[in-house]
Amino acid sequence: MELPVGIGDGLIARFIDQAGTERRMPWAEAARGVCWEECGPVRRFPVRHGKRMAPGWWWSATDGRLVHYASGVMRTQVMLLDHDPRVVAIVCRPVELTWRGRDGGWVRHAPHLMARLADGRDLLADCAGRGDISPRLARRATVMEAAAAAVGWRYRVLRPPDPVLAANLRWLAGYRHPHYKGGKLARRAAEAFRLPRPLIEGVYELGDPIQFFPVVFHALWHGNLSAPLGVPLHERVTVTAVARGRGQG
Repeated sequence: MELPVGIGDGLIARFIDQAGTERRMPWAEAARGVCWEECGPVRRFPVRHGKRMAPGWWWSATDGRLVHYASGVMRTQVMLLDHDPRVVAIVCRPVELTWRGRDGGWVRHAPHLMARLADGRDLLADCAGRGDISPRLARRATVMEAAAAAVGWRYRVLRPPDPVLAANLRWLAGYRHPHYKGGKLARRAAEAFRLPRPLIEGVYELGDPIQFFPVVFHALWHGNLSAPLGVPLHERVTVTAVARGRGQG
């Protein structure tokens, strides 16, 4: 079993800086001094023929950057982070940590994602598929959790979300781009839903549904309008204007 020993300076961080140069330094030093948003992925996600993997890029509404992902499972977690109002930046595999295992051999692990949080307690995360995580990831997660805690961060193994929530967010994410913000139309939409009412009633009151549905969906993604996302979105779902910013938490 790999033990969380040597946490701090005993852990070595490998990363690619903004100039494209590979660098190594103690994890405690790197965690506090590196601008991770400017780092490239320390490992890429190759296309593997015959495997059910679909690497791609997600445009993040949080910070306007492209985030790499390896599969649909990982893409869903990137989407959830992008929707979370506590997140201010999302980075794909910016660091690989190396430490000595119990048998004396070197162990290397690159968490799938890093999220910079508004409260300063950044997040390292791995994405789990269906079912339980593998014993190998479970052992490494113990080290990752200790490594994150040592520098005031958090570590999580992200499990698949509720399917209904995921489906609703996938729909709303299609309208996350500022192109759909709406300007004056958004202000009219906020006024139309000042009091809770069915989605379709507010949209028809505003005018042409083709013009106003994208504005309303954009506002729902960013949290300027609120709806219960734990149930399937439909034309009579209750929508309410809210005063806070992006996301539903």
